[in-house]
Amino acid sequence: MSLVSAVHIAKTSKLLRSCKPVIKGYLITRGSSSRAESFLSGCNANFLEAQYVDWVKKNPVDSSWDCFYESLNANELKIEDVEDEFTPKTKTGEQSCKKADDNKETIKLHLAVQHLIRGFQIRGHLLAQTDPLRMAIAADWILRAKNQRMKAEADSSTRLSNFESKFVARELGTVLTDAHMNMKFELPPMCYLGGKEHELTLSEIKRRLENVYCGSIGVEYMHVHDMDSLHFVRENLETPGIMEKTPEHKKLILRRLTKAVFLEKYFATKWPAEKRFGLEGGESLIVMLEEIVDTATELGVESIVMGMPHRGRLNVLINVCRKQLTDIFAHFRPMEPKEVGSGDIKYHLGTYIHRFIRRTNRYIKVSMSCNPSHLEVVTPVVTGKALAEQHWTGDKNGDKVMAIIMHGDAAFAGQGVVYETAHIGQLPHFTTHGSIHIVVNNQIGYTTDPRFARSSPYCTDVAKCVDAPVFHVNGDDPEAVAHAAMLAIKYRCRFKKDVILDLVCYRRFGHSEEDEPMFTQPFMYKKIRKMPTVDKLYAEKVKAEGVVTDADIKQWEKEYTDTLNKHFELAKKITKLSIMDWIDTPWTGFFEARDPKKVEETGVCEASIMTIANHFCKPPEPWAFETHKGINKILQNREKLVKEGIADWAMGEALAYGSLLRDNIHVRLTGEDVERGTMAHRHHVYHHQGVDGATYRVLDTIYPDQAKYSLHNSSLSEFGILGFETGYSYYSPHQLSIWEAQYGDFADTAQPVFDTFTSNGESKWICQSALVVALPHGIDGAGPEHSSARVERYLTMCDDHEDQVPDLDDKDMALKQLKVANWIVCNVTNPANYFHLMRRQIALPFRKPLILFTPKVGLKHPYYRSPFKDFYPGTCFRRAIPEDGPASKNPSNVKKLIFCSGKVAITITELLKEKKLEDKIAMCRIEQLYPFPYDIVLKEFCKYPKATVAFCQEEHRNQGPWLYCKVRMENLFGKKIECISRPPSSASATGIKWLHQKELKALKEAIIKI
Repeated sequence: MSLVSAVHIAKTSKLLRSCKPVIKGYLITRGSSSRAESFLSGCNANFLEAQYVDWVKKNPVDSSWDCFYESLNANELKIEDVEDEFTPKTKTGEQSCKKADDNKETIKLHLAVQHLIRGFQIRGHLLAQTDPLRMAIAADWILRAKNQRMKAEADSSTRLSNFESKFVARELGTVLTDAHMNMKFELPPMCYLGGKEHELTLSEIKRRLENVYCGSIGVEYMHVHDMDSLHFVRENLETPGIMEKTPEHKKLILRRLTKAVFLEKYFATKWPAEKRFGLEGGESLIVMLEEIVDTATELGVESIVMGMPHRGRLNVLINVCRKQLTDIFAHFRPMEPKEVGSGDIKYHLGTYIHRFIRRTNRYIKVSMSCNPSHLEVVTPVVTGKALAEQHWTGDKNGDKVMAIIMHGDAAFAGQGVVYETAHIGQLPHFTTHGSIHIVVNNQIGYTTDPRFARSSPYCTDVAKCVDAPVFHVNGDDPEAVAHAAMLAIKYRCRFKKDVILDLVCYRRFGHSEEDEPMFTQPFMYKKIRKMPTVDKLYAEKVKAEGVVTDADIKQWEKEYTDTLNKHFELAKKITKLSIMDWIDTPWTGFFEARDPKKVEETGVCEASIMTIANHFCKPPEPWAFETHKGINKILQNREKLVKEGIADWAMGEALAYGSLLRDNIHVRLTGEDVERGTMAHRHHVYHHQGVDGATYRVLDTIYPDQAKYSLHNSSLSEFGILGFETGYSYYSPHQLSIWEAQYGDFADTAQPVFDTFTSNGESKWICQSALVVALPHGIDGAGPEHSSARVERYLTMCDDHEDQVPDLDDKDMALKQLKVANWIVCNVTNPANYFHLMRRQIALPFRKPLILFTPKVGLKHPYYRSPFKDFYPGTCFRRAIPEDGPASKNPSNVKKLIFCSGKVAITITELLKEKKLEDKIAMCRIEQLYPFPYDIVLKEFCKYPKATVAFCQEEHRNQGPWLYCKVRMENLFGKKIECISRPPSSASATGIKWLHQKELKALKEAIIKI
């Protein structure tokens, strides 16, 4: 090889090295390669580069190369000085440098194009035309924030071009100019803009990017971590022609729009002054939902659980859930209901149906969950219900059952339970394998503008926390709506993750039909009043395409109007409303198979008790599982108690759950620390001390054919998790769902669930539930926030009449009380009673929620123990536990009768024993506070005719069960009773040890005062 050739190669190699960091990650256009570059890509270039590095570092290099490498570093080097006969005569040194510069420029342009494409993929949504009112654009939000620090750009005509450079791709107008628009560029891998073409001109690339990312769909997906998900979304958006619809599909879309629009017009005509929270302005929601349902059946989905707020609910019930028009119309008239209960307004009701989808010739079950006006409470309820259905149908991967949850824009951004629900979406024991969230974005919250309602451009930005893609779509572009819906359901079914659909629309009227929106949004509503309905807009489009004619449209409108009129006349024949017609989750055959006047046996045979107890005490094999030394000690103590025939609280729990599992009752227990127990009493899951993540689940293997025991720690959430478990409990009567708070007062943050579902779901919607809410409770010096579960709050929500005493001679009184109760409130004080109470939840011929105040100190206290005989057949739950000590043997000698509830019984018992007053003071523990055990309480009162009567509680006087029990007991006894308690307080307990001891001392003194 000649020296001249070597110089040529070295100079090119030097250029290559200088460009290497840029070239490494990108594809150079095919036409930019040269013969020299092909040569340098081999071993020669590598050899020369390595040798040059050695020469610079003064490492040994043959001296014959010195002149060559020194010439590379010289200020001037003329190839002519070293030319020979082998030098290519067509290339001079200047030409070679020019070629290198050209290559560098080509690389720069291709990189700019790739940045342009990526810029649109990441930020194109900021410029998307998703607002049908053309009043808002996401990039405007960002600019408005910057205007706080710099002058606003007054010329609106230049703002879009500024947005392009600032928010999408700064390469436009800088690196990429008009001079490059006709230049062809090779598309990068995993870019689908070209279809089968691999090269496009810059102008065509830009045009297609704008159509895909800045049109009627704005997509946020580049934050998603999974690469396959990214490519799936990109392929279904970028591929040319992907959004085109067939003529038949377009006709179907128009017919659905016609039904949605004409239904709202019919409501407005027939009941102009009636509240219904119509869908006007967002009618394309029906197209979106119908597209999801249709496509879901193609993908194998067999059941969809829905939840939504009140806006548009009637339209969805009719056009998606196929609720009978007569049932809806009847609710507009005042009529007496057939069933007992409060019922609910028409736009809160739910339903279910098995629909036949003609497009796929398949059936699918669609259920709409009942929902209160408290926005977003239904969100976790729906996901819990979906998981329960997945469990009972054996759908382990979410292939057959899924959830769709609809939201308002202001609520989605403002209500914390949205995040509480979304963030558990991929937790192992809470995942429903992806839900579709649809935000019906009216661009207003009652009367509050978005700029005053959130701090981010989109109401859906919470989705970025949970790795969910977001599809913003213009509600006045029905084809885009249908495509976004199709993409969302395909994404969910393929990747089993949440996906968000942001249907950007508007509210044609005010918050309700009687509201005047011009008070607060005059500019917006001036524009809205000029807006044609979406069916008219789309009809013009498809007519122009020759898909339909005016005659077709008029025929469809007439057919649907005739249907509405027909059902309107039929609705007049309905004389009574039926709440039963609106059940969203029926328990088919359950009530028919049970004797309504019989509570099944809750006691369990000795053999089963011993099987469960011995299993609970048995450690795993030491050669296979290394348990904590503390666990071994706990098991030894348990084994000792079993030999003595005694059960502590942990054993009572195990016997309750184990016996239910034996009876094929699915038990689900969740909460923040339920596997171990907040006070470390339970230990149903052992953790291997030498293998990370290895566990031994104690109650999972009692019987080979037992039901599933779902015991799982939850995230640090009360509102979301309680709502989730509430929904889970609604699905089947053959399960016991338990949610345990870490401390009882932590349930305060879940109050909306109690207020809108747990306490009154049956009265409003005939939704029965056996949900158990376990609330650790006790005033033991732990301070204001770890003491009281606020017993008084739950008793206040009980629906009985304090002045009405039931018929005490009725042998079925206790069962009848339970039957009409809205829920059950208990504070039990021994393991056997806990055991029977849990089993009674399933033994009843109906289902009721249970609010249970559980012990803290009592979990390990000897007082909270029961003999095994109290678990055997013939025993049952004791609503109240009368005195059975010395005082009961000589009632006439008793000076004082104390009724109490909960842990204070320990204090009373120990105190009476200490003061030797066990024969002078009698105590009756009220275990079931509601329904109130009038018969047992009265019997105890009559037993001690000479005794003064007092009610004792450890809570403050203005709290606890006192105020609830006082009026009922005084009505029953016909006399006033004494209250022994702590003094009134705004806080539930003191956090000062000295004050706690002072209060306790005063309490004890009042107890023994005769």
